[in-house]
Amino acid sequence: MKEKIRIGCGAGFSGDRIEPALILTEKGNLDYLVLECLAERTIALAQKRKQHDPSLGYDPLLERRMEGLLPLLVKNKTRLITNMGAANPMAAAVKIQDIAKKKNIQIKVAVVLGDDVFDQLHGEEISLEGGKPIKSYGNLISANAYLGIHALMPALQSDAQVIITGRVADPSLFLAPMVYELGWDPQDFDLLGKGTVIGHLLECAGQITGGYFADPVTKPVNGMENLGHPYVDVFQDGSGIISKVEGTGGQVTIRTAKEQLLYEVIDPQKYFTPDVVANFSTVRFEQVGTDKVKVSGGGGLARPDAFKVSVGYQAGYIGEGEISYAGAHAKERAMLAGEIIQKRIRHLYDEFRIDYIGLTALHGPQFSAKSNPYEVRLRVAGRTGDKEKAPWVGEEVEALYTNGPAGGGGARKNVQEVVGVISILMDRDNLKPEIQILG
Repeated sequence: MKEKIRIGCGAGFSGDRIEPALILTEKGNLDYLVLECLAERTIALAQKRKQHDPSLGYDPLLERRMEGLLPLLVKNKTRLITNMGAANPMAAAVKIQDIAKKKNIQIKVAVVLGDDVFDQLHGEEISLEGGKPIKSYGNLISANAYLGIHALMPALQSDAQVIITGRVADPSLFLAPMVYELGWDPQDFDLLGKGTVIGHLLECAGQITGGYFADPVTKPVNGMENLGHPYVDVFQDGSGIISKVEGTGGQVTIRTAKEQLLYEVIDPQKYFTPDVVANFSTVRFEQVGTDKVKVSGGGGLARPDAFKVSVGYQAGYIGEGEISYAGAHAKERAMLAGEIIQKRIRHLYDEFRIDYIGLTALHGPQFSAKSNPYEVRLRVAGRTGDKEKAPWVGEEVEALYTNGPAGGGGARKNVQEVVGVISILMDRDNLKPEIQILG
C-alpha cells in the first residue's frame, strides 16, 4: 500500500495531440499514464470500421501514440491505462505487441473485455433520450456498456505494463489505480467519490491546464502552443494536488479547476458512474504553488444498480454544401441563395438546415448581427435515409455559381454517413468483464 501515487493524463479525446503524453512520460515521474480517447459517437464509429474490417475498430491514432510511448513507458517504469481499444481492444493489443517487437521491447499487455453487449440487445429496451424502444430507431450497429473499476482491477493485479480497454467510464480509468495502489476499500463510497472527482478533473487533459478556459481578452493563458497536460498526486485521504510539467505552456489555477469540475455535469450532488454516485458540491480548491492546485472534499453514495449502455444506430446520410458571398449586400445575397435552395429541395429530406456562418450558425437568428457584414458563408445540410439523395444538397449549392445570386464563391460539398447514439440502462449482473494477457 502506497502513501501517494502520481497519475498523468496524456489525452482527453481521440484526436488529441500526441506530444503532451510523451512529455508527461519522459519528465513527469509518473506511476500511471492515462489516455482517455473515447466518446459515445467515437465508439459507434469504431464499430462501423470494425464491421468493414475485423482487424480494425481501435483508435486511429493508436499506432502513432504507441510508437513514441512504448520506449518511454519501459524506460520510466510507467504503466499505461487507455480506452484506445474502442470497439476492438484485442486487435489493439495485438498491434501494440507488433510495435513492441519491432522496437525489440518486451512488454505485457492486459486486455479488458466485456463492454460490448450488442448480442444482449432485444430491441425492446427503452432509450433514456426518447422514451421509446431502441428498435424504433432503425438499424442498430453497436452497444457498449460503461464499465468501472471492477473490470480494471484484475488487469492491475497482473504485471501488465499496458492495460487497454474498450468502453470504460472516463473517471474510472483514473480511479482504478487509486484503489489498487492506495489500498482503498471498493465499498468505501466516500473515498471513491473523492477519487472520481479527481478523475473527472483530469479526464479532459488540456482543459484543466487552460485549454478550454482560455480567452485572450478576459482569461489570457500563456504558451498555449505548447500546452502541458496535467498530472495529479493522489493521497490516502482522497485529496490530490494537480500540476503540470515545468516549462510547458498553460496554467493550473483554481479558476481552470472550477471550470473543469462543472464540465458536462448536470447535478453536482449526483454524478453517476459505474463505481459511485459522486458528490461534487463539497469540493474545495486551494492554490498551493505556481500551477499547483490542491483538491479536497467531495464524496459519494453507493454505486447504481445499472450500467449505462451507449447504443449506436444507422441514422442515414447528411449531404451538405457551402458557398461564400462578400461585398455589398452580402447578407441579402446569401439569404436569397438559402431561400432558393429551400424552395427547390427542402421537401426531399427528413431534416434540413440552413446556416449563415457569421450570422446565425451558432445561436440562430435571434442573436444575429444587426449590421450588414462584409462577408457571409452559406451552409446548407440535409439528412436522409436515401444514400442517392444525400449528394443533391451539395450539387444544388454548387449550382448557385451560375444560377445566382451574384458573386458566390468558394463552394464545397460533402456527404457523410451518420451514426446516431442513444442510451439505455442494463442490470450490472448481466455484464461479465474479463481480461486476457498478451506477451
